[in-house]
Amino acid sequence: MQSSQKSPAQIGVLLFERFSNHCLANAVEPLRAANTLSRRRLYAWRFLTPDGRPVTSSGGMPVLPEMRLADHPGGACLMVLPSYGFRALLTPDLSRGLRAAAGRFDMVAGLDTGSWLMAASNLLDGYRATIHQDELDAFSETFPQLDADSSRFVIDRDRASCGGAMSAFDLVQEMIGRAHGPALCAEIAALFMQSDAPPRSGMRAGLVDAALALMRRNLEHPLAIPALARTLGCTQRKLETRFQARMGVPPRRAYQRLRLLAARRLAGESRISVAEIALRAGYADASAMTRAYLREFGETPRQTRAARQLGRTVPVTGASNSSSK
Repeated sequence: MQSSQKSPAQIGVLLFERFSNHCLANAVEPLRAANTLSRRRLYAWRFLTPDGRPVTSSGGMPVLPEMRLADHPGGACLMVLPSYGFRALLTPDLSRGLRAAAGRFDMVAGLDTGSWLMAASNLLDGYRATIHQDELDAFSETFPQLDADSSRFVIDRDRASCGGAMSAFDLVQEMIGRAHGPALCAEIAALFMQSDAPPRSGMRAGLVDAALALMRRNLEHPLAIPALARTLGCTQRKLETRFQARMGVPPRRAYQRLRLLAARRLAGESRISVAEIALRAGYADASAMTRAYLREFGETPRQTRAARQLGRTVPVTGASNSSSK
């Protein structure tokens, strides 16, 4: 899902009757957040259906697609999202359409039960893949030509899959992190309060997630890194090693980034003074905060505020003429 500043990565979201609202939101919201946090249009997405007709989600939400699958020129990723009644969707025409689309998109990702449609269309032969936990055994037995995996999500070369609505967020966040770096990935987690949740068992990133959550709770009065390590029950060296491996920066730099992001939100969304913004972001000196802010974002807090007042914000929708209802 690589993209450049001038050309956003094009994402096709292929929907079917009775798709999951929750899964769709968890797939699209990280893309929207990446655009908002980076203040660049990194991603653009269009809603598709196989025949161009409207579909209704399992929760009763109608969506008017922008085009048929066959009419999309292709791009970075095609997300295939059926949910309930997915077996009844399998037709020779759909399989041909998916195989043709795989030649136009850099990656094809099966969300929820989407990997079943991909496997039935021979798009997962020789790949590792997962599916909703309820279907994993049947998935493995029906498609012995693939390596069924019980992980929350799987990315194997130009194929990806996830096991349900919650894991769709994790999958898309991982894709964004691979394309634009772990710092943006961590910022998305912070935006959705994800880092405040206890780390999942077995995740190597648990220490970093716990540290980020602690940092976010202590922005106004920043903790020294040695104190942060002691609170987490580890050595400072271990904490720094984990941050460097996960995010490519030391914890001190990640902490500063979180504080400056908080300052940018306040600059754009409130009317409090720059001096007060500095205090809330953990800076006793407003001038020092402004200098750090300028280095980080290429503009001052006052320029950020002026730009927001003029309406120069990043679009938060996918396509410019999104027609979802």
